Amino acid sequence: MKQSPPDPGTQAPDAEVLYTILAAQIKAAIAEMDAPPGNLALVGIHSGGAWLAERLAADLQLSDRLGFVDVSFYRDDYAAKGLHAEVKPTQIPFSVDGAVIVLVDDVLYTGRTTRAAINELFDYGRPARILLAALVDRGGRELPIAADFVAATVPLPTGQALLLQCAADGQLTLKLTTRHA
Repeated sequence: MKQSPPDPGTQAPDAEVLYTILAAQIKAAIAEMDAPPGNLALVGIHSGGAWLAERLAADLQLSDRLGFVDVSFYRDDYAAKGLHAEVKPTQIPFSVDGAVIVLVDDVLYTGRTTRAAINELFDYGRPARILLAALVDRGGRELPIAADFVAATVPLPTGQALLLQCAADGQLTLKLTTRHA
């Protein structure tokens, strides 16, 4: 689903609609996957990817194969940006060795967060395969990383960003914001 870039006065895409598209893509791939049962796992990147992974785990009945990573210490720009105020602990309660992992993020941009998450996963073991799922691909890649599953491509200018928010009832929304350097 390709969408044109939003104008500054327009709304961001509907996150709930995009979630439905993403979940359907992943369900279809799982149905065709050659992985042994119990070998598939979901790992969400804090925070937006974690919210998506939690919902996917419930929808796919994979709650016992759900993990979370916070890539704050693995980012290549850690020294320049410092530690994020809301660092969450990484939780991977299953063996990564030989697992097929669907790494989940909300917005794919430069690829640096994905690279950091993959580095962290390898600290826990050697997965058989890592697939990347993103709610939105906004373009602007700096590393050769592409999502295996993506609900929408929404090119944005450098000064804009999409922010995924999760309400107390689990409702997802995307907000178009201005990035400050």
